[in-house]
Amino acid sequence: ITEIEKVSGLSSSEDFNYGYSPERINPGDSELKLSNIVKITSGNNKKSAEWIDHLYASIVKAGTFKTASIKIAEAAKVIENTQRDLNIALVNEFSLIFSKMNIDTLDVIKAASTKWNFLKFYPGIVGGHCIGVDPYYLTYKSQKVGYYPEVLLSGRRINDSMGEKIVEKLILNMLKKSIQIHKTNLLILGLTFKENCPDIRNTGVIAIYNKAIEYGFQVDIVDPFANPEEALMFYKIESKKHLIENKNYSAIIVAVQHDIFKKMTLKDWQKLIKKEYLIYDLKGIVPRELNVVRP
Repeated sequence: ITEIEKVSGLSSSEDFNYGYSPERINPGDSELKLSNIVKITSGNNKKSAEWIDHLYASIVKAGTFKTASIKIAEAAKVIENTQRDLNIALVNEFSLIFSKMNIDTLDVIKAASTKWNFLKFYPGIVGGHCIGVDPYYLTYKSQKVGYYPEVLLSGRRINDSMGEKIVEKLILNMLKKSIQIHKTNLLILGLTFKENCPDIRNTGVIAIYNKAIEYGFQVDIVDPFANPEEALMFYKIESKKHLIENKNYSAIIVAVQHDIFKKMTLKDWQKLIKKEYLIYDLKGIVPRELNVVRP
């Protein structure tokens, strides 16, 4: 608003009004669209708040929720994503603990989900332009006003470290099976920050890729949704749309559960692997008959 005033020479609230409505679109979701997600609205005064709420109410079938201020609307957006970030961090920490106890975290979650009020979140990498970003806005502002947010930053540290921990667990299990690591072919399935979505912004898969390269793997990334040109431009990596024909791997990491990967059969997986191999299945979609490590 200050920048608008500088450029225009106008004064907010006197010469113009403004409002804010945080987005709630779920990328890759064919059901949750703009029109059927409740829209939070706000304005700098009562008149603009009413006008903005009326505008969105005309197109959003699910209805609107008019807040008392723009600050409340923005705070609601921030905690929606921060809450999800912390829930994933909690499950990631469970997975780190269970890994040392030789317990399959995905099996634990399946069992715990039989309780009516259990919140089902899964371990893995956190990325995108919401969950991996919004918590930092809140922690920055929090410290600016004099409060150090311990839980929020702790959750961020756990989630930011998962890419490195995934590669380390892969290597540990490969060493146990005497599988060579240096210059070994590694296939990473998925590059986007979530399933069935082309968005690669702030994807957590990059942390996995960088750490794998650091350890000497020869890495291929395959993602049917990701744009190879964007991958090259943003991350300087080569991403392929399709699996390389007749190429086998000693290690595979299933990073994103695109539907096309979930539909792969036992024979499809067998075509990808060498005689000595290991698959790190972050998403629980690989047949258990294979040599699979899970969170």
